[in-house]
Amino acid sequence: MGKQKTHKSSSKVFKVKKNGTLTYKKGNGNHKTNKDSSKQVRQRRNKGILAKGEASRLKSVI
Repeated sequence: MGKQKTHKSSSKVFKVKKNGTLTYKKGNGNHKTNKDSSKQVRQRRNKGILAKGEASRLKSVI
């Protein structure tokens, strides 16, 4: 019986925490942020957490 291959691009984007949640880095925070408010820039520094439904679908792929 063959095994399912790891989806490489997804495995590079999402990290699995100990409790099973998937985290990812938020985009648009590196340069040209002068048009954004300070709050937007600050919130992009934090990791994003994937919703439960999406996480359960993607865990089998990673």
